[in-house]
Amino acid sequence: MKSCGKTDIGKKRAMNQDSIFYTDEAIGPLPNLYIVADGMGGHKAGDVASKTVIECVTEYIKESTISNPVSVLKRAIIYANDKVLKMSRENSDYNGMGTTFVAAVVCDEIMYVVNIGDSRLYLIHNDIRQVTLDHSLVEELIRTGQLDRNKGRNHPEKNIITRAMGIAEEVVPDFFEIELASEDKFLLCSDGLSNMIEDDEIKDIVRECENLEDAVNKLVDRANYYGGKDNISVILAAID
Repeated sequence: MKSCGKTDIGKKRAMNQDSIFYTDEAIGPLPNLYIVADGMGGHKAGDVASKTVIECVTEYIKESTISNPVSVLKRAIIYANDKVLKMSRENSDYNGMGTTFVAAVVCDEIMYVVNIGDSRLYLIHNDIRQVTLDHSLVEELIRTGQLDRNKGRNHPEKNIITRAMGIAEEVVPDFFEIELASEDKFLLCSDGLSNMIEDDEIKDIVRECENLEDAVNKLVDRANYYGGKDNISVILAAID
């Protein structure tokens, strides 16, 4: 695998509450790992939540002997969720903090994906496909036929998410299993990217750039060019 990632404060926020982690090398029983977390909460709390979740997930995986990617990710998520929830209950500064979470592992050209919240994973080849499903109020309205998808992009309640890590004792992730082809790339991102750039433009930028680093930098720059209304995080990876 080969990958590149970047997180950026954007143009409007006072601080960056996104956190990312990516490695093409083995971590514990997993051959690689890619994570984006978009924190939420009051003063510094979102920043703490996203960083803590990534630290706890990677810490758990490093010590794990479970070889099944879904099983180890599921247990790591429970461990991290308990940690953040405990911190929020013990420190009033952290009350109500939480974070989205999207992660991917590639084993023998099979990609295992997990998500909680509205951070996304896209599969990109000749076209672009959103693999994850947003856990958001707007997405639920769309899926139940109460809102047209074209109108959802600018909906006033676009940022209300229905699942997150660290806000309840039970956390419910979605898992996906995707078979990768040799030319496939996949992109993990926070909504600071996906809310600012249309999916087709994301695809065009990834396909036009000569390497992963150029594509990541151009995606972040383009999101900022369109207003940079939120923190922007991107990880782009491909089979080496």
